[in-house]
Amino acid sequence: MADHLLVKSIELCSLQTAQKHHTERFECVHDDEPTPVLRRGQPFPVAITFSNRPYDQGRDVIMLTFSFGEKPSVGKGSRAVLAVGPKGARCLSGPGSRLAALEWDVALHAGHDATAEPLLKLQVEAAADCPVGKWKLEVKTRLRGDTTGQAGYFSHPQDIYILFNPWSKKDQVYMENERYLDEYVLNDVGKIWIGPWGSSRGREWVFGQFDSCVLPSALQALRWSPLKDSQRGDPVRVARAISKMVNSNDDRGILEGRWDGDYEDGTAPAAWTGSVPIMQQYLDTGAEVKYGQCWVFAGVAATVCRALGMPARVVSNLVSAHDANESLTVDRYYDAENNEMDEDPNNPNFDMDSVWNYHVWTDVWMARPDLPRGYGGWQAIDPTPQELSTDADDSSGSYQCGPASLEAIRCGAVGFNYDVGFMLASVNADVFRWKEDPDCELGYKSIHCDKYHIGRMILTKAPWIFDPNGDKDRQEITDQYKYKEGTKSERLALMNAVRSVDRARRFYMLPTQSHQDVEFSLVDLDKVAIGKDFSITINIHNHASVQRRVRAVLTASSVYYTGVKANLIKKDAGDFTIQPSAKESLRLKVTVDEYLDKLVEYCQLKIAAIATVLDTNETWADEDDFELTRPPLVMKVEDDSLTVGRAAVISFSLKNPLKKRLTGCRLRYESPGLVKATVVDYRDVEPEEEVTFQQRFTPAKAGEHKLVGTFSSKELVDITGALAFDVFD
Repeated sequence: MADHLLVKSIELCSLQTAQKHHTERFECVHDDEPTPVLRRGQPFPVAITFSNRPYDQGRDVIMLTFSFGEKPSVGKGSRAVLAVGPKGARCLSGPGSRLAALEWDVALHAGHDATAEPLLKLQVEAAADCPVGKWKLEVKTRLRGDTTGQAGYFSHPQDIYILFNPWSKKDQVYMENERYLDEYVLNDVGKIWIGPWGSSRGREWVFGQFDSCVLPSALQALRWSPLKDSQRGDPVRVARAISKMVNSNDDRGILEGRWDGDYEDGTAPAAWTGSVPIMQQYLDTGAEVKYGQCWVFAGVAATVCRALGMPARVVSNLVSAHDANESLTVDRYYDAENNEMDEDPNNPNFDMDSVWNYHVWTDVWMARPDLPRGYGGWQAIDPTPQELSTDADDSSGSYQCGPASLEAIRCGAVGFNYDVGFMLASVNADVFRWKEDPDCELGYKSIHCDKYHIGRMILTKAPWIFDPNGDKDRQEITDQYKYKEGTKSERLALMNAVRSVDRARRFYMLPTQSHQDVEFSLVDLDKVAIGKDFSITINIHNHASVQRRVRAVLTASSVYYTGVKANLIKKDAGDFTIQPSAKESLRLKVTVDEYLDKLVEYCQLKIAAIATVLDTNETWADEDDFELTRPPLVMKVEDDSLTVGRAAVISFSLKNPLKKRLTGCRLRYESPGLVKATVVDYRDVEPEEEVTFQQRFTPAKAGEHKLVGTFSSKELVDITGALAFDVFD
C-alpha cells in the first residue's frame, strides 16, 4: 500500500507576510480564517503540514499548482506548476508561457529541516507579470517512481489574492520613490477638487480600498469585463478595463451616471462620502449603483486601482472641454442677432461641444512597453461615460477612455494608444466662436479664438498632507499635462496634434477676426455667497479716434456643472454709443430673489456677454462660470481624548444660509476602519437656523483616523466636511 504524504493543512497568510507585502491593512487578512493577500514578484512562505509522516526528499514528490480563472492555462500564464522533489524545488510550467510563467519560483525554506517534523516550509514567488486577482492553490503528493497512479490531493480552502506590486522593480507598475506609494496606493482617504475655476474647493473622499467588500467587488467587475485572463496581468489592459467597468453604459459596470438632478430612485452623487458603500451595493446586488457623476466615477476608479496595487491619483481639470466631433476645438455658434445657438450647424450628426466647469478623472502609474521610450509614468483614464472609444478588442466602441500617457498629451502625440486626442482636447482645446455670415465658406465667420480658457488649472491631492479645513493639500499639476499656456512649446504641441487630425486642420486653417478697435472684457466673479446679490460687469475701451455704436447682450443663467444651461435668470440687451478713446462699464445686477428659485444642484451660474460694434461688424463674446458658496459641515470630537473601546461623541453643525426651510435633510458619514458608512435622517432646518446634532460611536482601532461627512436636503446639497483625529490604546 502506497505511503504517499497526506496533507493536513496549508498555511500562507501571516501578519508578518502581509506586512512585507504591504497588505496588512486589508480587512480580510485579519479574519478568523484569513484570506492571503500577496503581491506578485515577491516571495511568500508556504507551510505544508502532513498528517502521516515528515517529508522525505528521496522518495516524495510534491507539486503545487496555482490556477487563475475558469480555464487555467500554462501557455497563457494563468496556471503555474511548481514541483518539490529530489533536486529540491523547481517550476514545471514549461516553455511557451506567453506571460512568462517560468518566472514563478519555488524553493525550500532556508534553514528548515523537513525531516524533523511533518512540516515542509517553502518559499514561493509569483511571476512579476502574472494575472492579478483570485488564485487557487492545489497540492498533489506522490511517491517518486510510483506507477500505480496513487496520489494525494489537497486544495487550499481560501482564495489567494495576488496583486500588482509597485514596490518591485520587476513589475510594470513599479514606482521608484516608495514614499509616494504611501499616498497613491496606501492612503484610503483623499480629496477631490470640484467647482468652477475661481471657486473650486477640495471635497474629501473615502477610497476605502482595504474594506472587505472592495477586492471582491473590483474583481467581479473585471470578471464581467471583456478582459481575457491572459490580459489580467497587463496594467495597460487592466486600467482600460477599469475605465470601462466603473460606468455601466454598455456592460455590467459599477455606477450609473445621471446629471439631471432627479435621483429619487437612488443616491444623489453629492451625497456619497466615498467608494465603499458603492462597492458594497454592487457586490451585494450585481447591478449598477445609482448614481454617479465625474468625481464619483473617478473616486471609485482610484479605489479599484489602489486595491489592485496600481498607484493612482484623482485629477480635477478646471474648465474642461468635451470635444464631441474630434476637432480639438470647442465651438460656440451665434446667429446674426447675437443669440447663442444650441446646435452645431457644421456638424449636425455630432453632439454639441461643451465646456464642463470642471471634470475629474484618474491617473494611473505604469510603464508603457507598447509605446516608444519616455511615455511611461502617469497615464490618464476617464471612467465617466462621454464618448465611444474603440480598440483592437472592441471595434464597435465602448464607453472607456485611456490609459493616455500624460507625456503624449503634453506633446500632442495623438497617434499613441489610448484616446490621447480626446484627453488633449479636454485640457488644451482652443475655444472658437462663430457668428452667422452668409458670405463665409461655412456660413459662419470665426469671431474669436480663446487659447487660454480650457484647462485653467489641473489639480490633485498633494502627497502626505491632509487639510480638512483648507487647501494646503492641493497640488497643481497643469505642467504635467501641457506646456505653459501661450508659450511656443504649448502652441507647437497643439499644432502637432492638429496636423494629425483632418477635422482639426480644417478648423485651425480658417482665419479669425483680427482687428478690434473696441476692447471688451468681462469681469470674472470668483466667490459669491448663496443668498447675496451680484452684478455682471463688462469693461469697454474704445481705442478708435471716432465714436462707435455697440449692441450688447448680457445674460445670467443657472447651469449644471457639465455646462448645460438650466434656467435663464436675467437678460438685458441694448444699443449705446461710446465716445472716441473713452472707457465705460456696463453692469447688470442680479438679486437673490431673481436667482434663488432657478438654481439647480451645486448652485452654479453662468454669466455671458456678446457685443457687436455696428460700425465695423466686429463681434466679441465671453463667459464666466462661478459657484455660489455654501457653509461647510463643521465636525468636532466632543471628547478630549479618544480611547479604544470607550464610547465617544462627534458633533455635526451647520447653518442654513437661506431664508427658506430645508426639508428632507440627511446626514452621511464614515471613517475607514472605524465607522462604516452611516445614514441619518434629520428634521427640517428652519430659515437661517444653526443646528448641531451628535452621533455616538465606539472606536475599535487605535491610530490616526479621518471622518468624512455630507449633508443634503431638497433645497440645498453638497454641504461637506471632514475631521482628522487620533485614537489611543
